[in-house]
Amino acid sequence: MIVSVKPVVLPAPGRGHDLEVRISAPLTGEDLPVVVFSHGFGSSLEGYAPLADYWAAHGFVVIQPTHLDSTTLGIPPDDPRAPRFWRYRVEDDKRVLDRLDDLAAAVPGLPGRLDRSRIAVAGHSFGGQTAGILLGLRVGDPETGEAEDLSDPRVKAGVLLATAGRGGDALTPFAAENLPWLRHIDFTELTRPALVVAGDKDDLPLTVLGPDWTTDPYHLSPGPKSLLTLSGAEHFLGGISGYGVRETTDEDPARVALVQRATLAYLRHALDIDHSGWEALADKVNPFGRLESK
Repeated sequence: MIVSVKPVVLPAPGRGHDLEVRISAPLTGEDLPVVVFSHGFGSSLEGYAPLADYWAAHGFVVIQPTHLDSTTLGIPPDDPRAPRFWRYRVEDDKRVLDRLDDLAAAVPGLPGRLDRSRIAVAGHSFGGQTAGILLGLRVGDPETGEAEDLSDPRVKAGVLLATAGRGGDALTPFAAENLPWLRHIDFTELTRPALVVAGDKDDLPLTVLGPDWTTDPYHLSPGPKSLLTLSGAEHFLGGISGYGVRETTDEDPARVALVQRATLAYLRHALDIDHSGWEALADKVNPFGRLESK
């Protein structure tokens, strides 16, 4: 059984909106590992229940902030904060990590049960880039041109779901003009362990490279990394963004079930909790896709 509490509000001076967070946790257990999950562009703490509920039911505390690009906040595209949405996202996740005690206190029975030595990040689409930055991914700032190290030493591993590949000539003119945080991406410092999940039918209008673009975080970063490529999967990987949501174009409960099992097994493996599920996963991927590691 799990408990889910929302919204827990963290003061966020200078952000324009306080940070709203959802926390899902198992009712029992000690030394619970933590996953901070960043939603895709426009979503919110309300999304991704198929993953958040599943991870929480299997022993994780899952924390989901609502980022400034969420449609629930109604911030217009010409807002001066918009070009730095990518940066605010990273700051949101770091604020969550800074305030873990306050967040735990908002959930009855949770204080004292978190394992701060086992913290992971995860994210879908735009959220995958957010998670990657906390693991070492560098983004050239659209305003300054600098590519700072915004990683966080508290984060040990990550899961990057259907997220962006390289910039430059890999982008469509629309993406290059309207999504400046995609223009200059450097994967060479993304050194911490991560599982990249990609769909082989995820043909986004942001790139000229087709579905292979979302495998760049695996191929262009150093190990240790793993890549799960899902056969027939589009951007929402069968429906990970919610139960019965309209944006899912490739609804497939079996595919979602595989993503649930694979991500849980990987998180437990990468955080050194249990390796048996991950070691057994390779035999369970077919016929839904393929798994490779380096």
